[in-house]
Amino acid sequence: MDKKKFYITTPIYYPSDKLHIGHTYCTVATDVLARYHRLLGEDVMFLTGTDEHGQKIEDKAREAGVTPKEFVDRIVEGPRGVRDLWKLMNISNDRFIRTTDDYHVKSIQYIFRRLHDNGDIYKGTYKGKYCKPCESFWTESQLKDGKCPDCGREVQDAEEEAYFFRLSKYADKIRDLLENTDFLEPRSRVNEMIRNFIDPGLEDLCVSRTSFSWGVPVDFDPGHVVYVWVDALSNYITALGYGNGRYDDYEKGWWPGVNIVGKEIVRFHSIIWPAMLMSLGEPVPKKCFGHGWLLLDGGKMSKSKGNVVDPYILAEQFGVDALRFFLMRTFPFGSDGNFSNELLIQTINTDLANDLGNLVSRTTAMAGKYFGGTLPAARRYEKERDDELVKLVLGLRDKYEDAMEHYAPHKALEEVFKVVQRANKYIDENTPWTLAKDMEQNGPRLASVLYHLLEATRVCGILLTPFMPVSMDRLFAQIGADASVQTWLSASMWAALPADVHVAKGENLFPRVDTDKALQELEAAVEAAKQAESGVELEPQLAEAVDFDTFCKSDFRVVKVKSCEAVKKSEKLLKFILDDGTGTDRQILSGIRKWYEPEALVGKTLVAIVNLPPRKMMGLESCGMLISAVHKEKGEEVLHLLMVDDAIPAGAKLC
Repeated sequence: MDKKKFYITTPIYYPSDKLHIGHTYCTVATDVLARYHRLLGEDVMFLTGTDEHGQKIEDKAREAGVTPKEFVDRIVEGPRGVRDLWKLMNISNDRFIRTTDDYHVKSIQYIFRRLHDNGDIYKGTYKGKYCKPCESFWTESQLKDGKCPDCGREVQDAEEEAYFFRLSKYADKIRDLLENTDFLEPRSRVNEMIRNFIDPGLEDLCVSRTSFSWGVPVDFDPGHVVYVWVDALSNYITALGYGNGRYDDYEKGWWPGVNIVGKEIVRFHSIIWPAMLMSLGEPVPKKCFGHGWLLLDGGKMSKSKGNVVDPYILAEQFGVDALRFFLMRTFPFGSDGNFSNELLIQTINTDLANDLGNLVSRTTAMAGKYFGGTLPAARRYEKERDDELVKLVLGLRDKYEDAMEHYAPHKALEEVFKVVQRANKYIDENTPWTLAKDMEQNGPRLASVLYHLLEATRVCGILLTPFMPVSMDRLFAQIGADASVQTWLSASMWAALPADVHVAKGENLFPRVDTDKALQELEAAVEAAKQAESGVELEPQLAEAVDFDTFCKSDFRVVKVKSCEAVKKSEKLLKFILDDGTGTDRQILSGIRKWYEPEALVGKTLVAIVNLPPRKMMGLESCGMLISAVHKEKGEEVLHLLMVDDAIPAGAKLC
């Protein structure tokens, strides 16, 4: 029998040049759900990618002095770009789509043509409001205080020839989909869509642009490019091969799938996207789940507001698994959550260090101390002391599954940590250290207590694997659980570990974090990142003071470059012949060949120290030193010769 197919997607992200923890939140959540379904034994396909067309990309590329494709390539494929971040965060996507991929472009033209041929796209003139950052069209009534209702930024008047999609035609079907099915969750999102968009009356949607060119061309009307949201939304089926020959998964039954999206784009995914699919005669998604935002100081994270949190810094500081866990444990999925570094540290210390880490550390340490790491088969079960923990562990998988099936990973983690906390309490109730005082009498009971703790830890570890895959591999190694007892089936079983299980105490899975020290280090890391982002790193100032008389002994003079040429057999040196105002040419060698073409320096007015003793370099005499400014850009040293006004005569003294 074929495995059950499960297709799950994140939205494809606009390739921002500043990724923040909010981007990470959605993708980590989707990754956790994908890993959960793989744990169930299902055949999973997990799609993510980047949305690379649109007016704002074209404008940003122009500002950067590059082509739009060069701009998006750098952000998607470059260092610390989108792909790098997903790799860092251990995102297990099976496929990555870019809307600039040739096969996707081919599919979009096919889809647009089909919508047109079906009579659902017609030509007209768009006149209204447009939010460039959100790539969203709005009517006057939809604006909030005259601004974009999604991002709160200014909108602009737009008027241009355009094609329109007959969205109004599908209003009744969309209302029925929203009101009478569980297609859109949480339910509060349904109420928002009905109240804000369906009840006021769906208007036809502008689906092409003529005021810029960076987009998928409408192949039957070359002056138009496809509206970026039609382009972006369609990726969920084009990545499966719909309308192209790149893949054939669409026909194999992968679609429909589950779309996990942020609440700000629920309108596109729950109204526009289903209507497009209805027009194409294709199934609508199984589910659209609109999660909340991570808020910082009460507001949505945004580069324009300057309140983004860098996931690279957090992952490097606290570890990827700890960060993944925090995002899923702390914020109810579907609601907004207030992010803070203090809350992150508190969660790590409370749940991971104190509860889970302590449970593993204490259990393996006692097994090693009292039994040399291998538990004896002889045990003594005591019903009144053991039943509660055993029943709690055996009931955990069903509660966890119910939460995960309802897109509530935070509730699934809550159930797991009830068991973790109960297991720690079980240690205190049974006092293994007291039992160990009389091993002849209490050895079997002590072995039973430790085995119970290992089994509880094993089951919790299985269910935590989608959240913290690397750390759970380490946990299983420490408690002696091989792959055969890490399965979904074995999570519902007791006594899956071998009777003579061998444990190996290792390093703490989650060391406790010193809050004050960590916050100071974070602040320093953020400042360093800002400096690195600016591309400039300055040399530190010297602490040693120089007295005034010593300083005055240095003779700084203005010099004019008469000639400049590269020194043979040297990769660094340029040879300058300079007019220093004395009437005799001065020769100075300078190691700046990497940054200057020699012919470009002829005629320039520079500054030199002229009273340094001569020295030989590459067999040539250098009489003085040219003054340069030095800094680092992206880790590489850069020198700039100090140039002054050409009106200053050669030989003028600097003072």
